[in-house]
Amino acid sequence: MAPYSNLPVYKAIYDLLLLVFKDSFNLQREYRYTIGEKLKSELTELVMLVYRANATKEKNIFIQEARERVELVKLNFRILHDLKQISLKQYVRYAEMAEGISKQLAAWQKYVNS
Repeated sequence: MAPYSNLPVYKAIYDLLLLVFKDSFNLQREYRYTIGEKLKSELTELVMLVYRANATKEKNIFIQEARERVELVKLNFRILHDLKQISLKQYVRYAEMAEGISKQLAAWQKYVNS
């Protein structure tokens, strides 16, 4: 079992979390403390789910929950874009990063199930 912090999916989630922390200062106050905080919380929970999945034999439960949370993260990014809180360029960047995380989790789940 590799240390969770060396997993590519962990690194991808962490990079996205850092980006959200850096960019959340540009959100209007109303959205910074609602959607911005929700994104930070969800991404932090994703890091913990990767840790839990890596630390146990019952990985599938944690990977499935992580995949569901990634969908929630994607939805929040779309809401921020629709509310004109982030630019199209930012939205595309966030969406691509989230999709990459989703694909890694799906591949991990497929590997665990086989």
